[in-house]
Amino acid sequence: MTEESASNTAQMASPTYRLAALDQDFLLGESMRGVRFLLEFAKADEALKTWGVKSTIVVFGSARVREDGPDPQPRWYAEARAFGALASQRGGAYLAGGRERHNVICTGGGPGVMEAANRGAADVGAPSIGLNITLPHEQEPNAYSTPELTFRFHYFAMRKMHLAMRANALVVFPGGFGTFDELFEILTLRQTGKAPPIPIVLFDEGYWRKVINFEGLVETGMIAPGDLDLFHFAETAEAVWDCLLKGGLKPYEERPSWEATRDRRLE
Repeated sequence: MTEESASNTAQMASPTYRLAALDQDFLLGESMRGVRFLLEFAKADEALKTWGVKSTIVVFGSARVREDGPDPQPRWYAEARAFGALASQRGGAYLAGGRERHNVICTGGGPGVMEAANRGAADVGAPSIGLNITLPHEQEPNAYSTPELTFRFHYFAMRKMHLAMRANALVVFPGGFGTFDELFEILTLRQTGKAPPIPIVLFDEGYWRKVINFEGLVETGMIAPGDLDLFHFAETAEAVWDCLLKGGLKPYEERPSWEATRDRRLE
């Protein structure tokens, strides 16, 4: 075969010839984990900025709660839905003249309590955010988060960062391991001063005192007595809102973000 008639088919078909940005095998390889972290941060961050989202109220709770489930699940669902509506109406989720949205309802994007809070926002025509996670048993997004603000993450760490970094408040309804994870993540950031002093409200004091012995942590010296002031309890959607206001939530006003507070500490 002459040089002129030689074929470059093998070269063109080689994985190394693919454009790096279009080479899925390369992008999903171990060496590109840091790049995938960056992509998961940037994609959601860009979409939230496009929608003018400056701050959020994070609502978390069990994906197993059902509107028609056994007592007290229907009450938990109804109050989460009611809170999603009133916080959206009063907090600043609608696009104001300043082209910013504040205190936008943000959930883990799944069913149960998360669905209820997103549904409440949808009831009053307000946008809300759903930050889903890819699981071995696929979790689909609920039908009420704003489609353009519905995301899917592979990394729990990046999802939790997006949950925390814009949060003006955290409202936690009854839940299990996943709910505990988010609650104690924010409590730890608050306890260590790595996050600004946002209000944290636990819904249904009876449930929380049944499943967690907060006073026992103090008695054994695991936390300081003052750490119990990092959170409060409430029994209705209106009471949750009142707790948030007493804790410093400022509707329609910009508050320092976790990220900005962090940067000031690093200066």
